[in-house]
Parts: sequence; C-alpha cells; structure tokens
Amino acid sequence: MDQATPMRQFNIPLNRDLFLRTLIRELAGTLEEVVGYEEAAGYISLVGQHMGDWINLLYTREMGVATLNRQQVAEVLVDLKQRILGNFSIVEQDSRKIVLESDACPFEDEVLDRPSMCMMTSNVFGVITAANLGYAKVTLEETIAARCRRCRVVVHLQPGPEADAAQGREYYGT
Repeated sequence: MDQATPMRQFNIPLNRDLFLRTLIRELAGTLEEVVGYEEAAGYISLVGQHMGDWINLLYTREMGVATLNRQQVAEVLVDLKQRILGNFSIVEQDSRKIVLESDACPFEDEVLDRPSMCMMTSNVFGVITAANLGYAKVTLEETIAARCRRCRVVVHLQPGPEADAAQGREYYGT
C-alpha cells in the first residue's frame, strides 16, 4: 500500500504573493503579445486609474482631508510604495515636480521585460497627484522592467515647457 508523500516537504517556492505577481506578469505578457505594448499599457492604465482612485480615497479618508497638498501628495506616493515594498524615495521636489527613485519593484523580478506593468505606477501616481493638485504628467525615465538598476519617476505638477518636453502621460483632476 502506497503512503502519500506530504507535499509540504518539497521546497516549492509558491505562495499567494508570488502566485499573484506571476499572474499579473503573465496577464501583462499575454496582452503585450496579443494586442501589442501600447494597447496592453492602455488596459493596465485603466486598472491603475481605478487603483489610484481607491488609494487616494484611503489616504484622504484616513487623514480627514478633502484634498492633499503638494507635500502630502509626495509623502503619500512614497508611503503607498513603501507599504507594497516598492522602496521609493523622494530625490527632488519643488513647485514644478516631484522626482522619485526606487531600487525595488513590488512585482520583484516578475516585472522584468514587462514594461506595460509600469503603467500601474504611472497611473496611480498620476491619478493621486491630479485628483489633489489638478494636474500631473508622469514620466518613467528609468524602470526596473526595462532592466535599469532603478526606477526613476518624474511627476510634473503643472503644464509648461518642462512638462511639455518630457515624455509621459498627462492626468487631469476633476
């Protein structure tokens, strides 16, 4: 009579976090292959918009404010990424822009070669910033997905020559 081998004895690196990160990677990859990068980025952007609205609501409710000021927006962008292990920090900020960098991605290695997944960061940052400050243009200057050593994100806070010259997506408050 065969005895069943307890599956837990095998060193299989599978848990909910890795499963979900891999699921998102495969969804993004399938979209990129089937409809192309631009369309895949568009679909992921829609999800990012909903996530940005939801996260903004979480913070404004908890902080007891209707809208965040520029300093609070910058702090929220860093805090939300820290909470999901994104390790972002502010490297520069003024009335025109917030520059953030990170040496870690919440998706870890699952983001490699899946640049459409970066639309989640762009949209969450853009939606939160525009909802509170009226405008944002998010430029992903460097990304871990593109195999850079870090992510470098510039959030332009107002339209103008500097924002116009930057490649990125624009977001407007309601």
